Amino acid sequence: MNQKLEFKGGWGIAFIPVAIFLFFCVLYFIVFKAFEMHALGMGALVALIIGAIFVKKGNYERYWNSVYDGVREAVPILVLLLVIGMFAQLIKTTNISGGFVWIASLLNVDGGLFTALTFLAVCIIATATGSSIGTMFTCFPIFYPAGVLLGCDPALLAGAIVSGAIFGDNLAPISDTTIISAGTQAYTKKKGVAELGGVVASRFKYSIIAGVITFILFWIFGGAGTLSGNASDILAENTNPVTLVMLIPVAIMLIVAIKFRNIYIAITVGLVLGTITGLVFNLLTFDDIISVVDGVPAGYLSAGVSSMMGTVILVLAVYGIMGVVSGAGVLEKVTSGILNSKLCKSVRGAEIAMMLGISFTTLIFGGVTSASMATFGKVQNEIGKRVGLHPYRRANLLDGFANSIVLVVPFLSVFVFIGTLLTQGYDFVEPLLLTEISSGLIYCMILFLVLLFSVITGWGREYEGPDGKAVSKP
Repeated sequence: MNQKLEFKGGWGIAFIPVAIFLFFCVLYFIVFKAFEMHALGMGALVALIIGAIFVKKGNYERYWNSVYDGVREAVPILVLLLVIGMFAQLIKTTNISGGFVWIASLLNVDGGLFTALTFLAVCIIATATGSSIGTMFTCFPIFYPAGVLLGCDPALLAGAIVSGAIFGDNLAPISDTTIISAGTQAYTKKKGVAELGGVVASRFKYSIIAGVITFILFWIFGGAGTLSGNASDILAENTNPVTLVMLIPVAIMLIVAIKFRNIYIAITVGLVLGTITGLVFNLLTFDDIISVVDGVPAGYLSAGVSSMMGTVILVLAVYGIMGVVSGAGVLEKVTSGILNSKLCKSVRGAEIAMMLGISFTTLIFGGVTSASMATFGKVQNEIGKRVGLHPYRRANLLDGFANSIVLVVPFLSVFVFIGTLLTQGYDFVEPLLLTEISSGLIYCMILFLVLLFSVITGWGREYEGPDGKAVSKP
């Protein structure tokens, strides 16, 4: 049996690496205004090195083994980031956003409506693919530059894309978070866990209400962006209806993702078809694919991988910090506290405890919802069983609160970090701050309010009846 990681001063010292990492986030993004993921990765690594100083004698090797355990959990995400990076760079190189600028100009779509329609489109794509990260890297190059050129508010437009990705992560039947939230909630009256189809059907009402309200708010407030001086020239340079042909490989990629439920197969198909399409329609040259300029590798393949390296380093280090927190038994302490609290003596109190528990876990896991749900889902299962809640209800609160207000926190949300990263590289708009991105995550805020209303009023609350069926009263 693995021994717990022990710190001088108690288990709370395990949060020292988290605090140091937050310090570097504020230093670079707020004080220095340096939008560089390498620097944040460095900050996380320094945090780990300093954190090791505070372990008790004989725990040093155990400390770094905890870091390695956390890093191992990050491997699937790292591979996905590198692969998606190449496809995102392909989309960016072919300037598909020029086609959307052309359509919007033709139909006289204003910035607010474009922001709202972007949110809707990203919701559909994310729900279809089940990959929030993949959706963000695919959709930012398509919609973000086009929307900024059309007068969208950059922060709200970026928030619309991230919000849409989170909507899909919360609702998609093939999303890892949907699968985890259902798979961790077991029946008491029969064998097995919550059925995926039933979970998705029962959570639709929460997602769609939050989604409709969010769409309206983006429409009202999303068009306050401005372009300086040569806005008309920039628009003209970035208007090209031919680039819309690149929607064909994007659409086929989405279909493949839905059919095979495998993002890697889908990205492979997207890269191959996208490259061929770009060459045929003169949107790409062979040098745009792979080449060397002054001894430096060029082309979208190498650029795509290179663009991800800062994020990869950051994810590695953050997962290492998560490993330290887990190795110190912090989550077990939280679990024990929740189960023994007064909150768990009533149904409403138990649901509030669930909300607080998954929110805290998601925070310390840096907004990586799949990891936080897999960890806290076991606790949620026990809390829900105590008060007789149906597994569907437990799964919906687990997934919903993990994907809501906690993802808005600027310095503890991987979604905010990635959204900030993806606003870089455009000459006509300044990179956004973490706080600006977080303020645009309207869906997360509205979903939290919808779920909080549900917990307080009991709307949508169901209990496990005979044979595991959902009933409205215990």
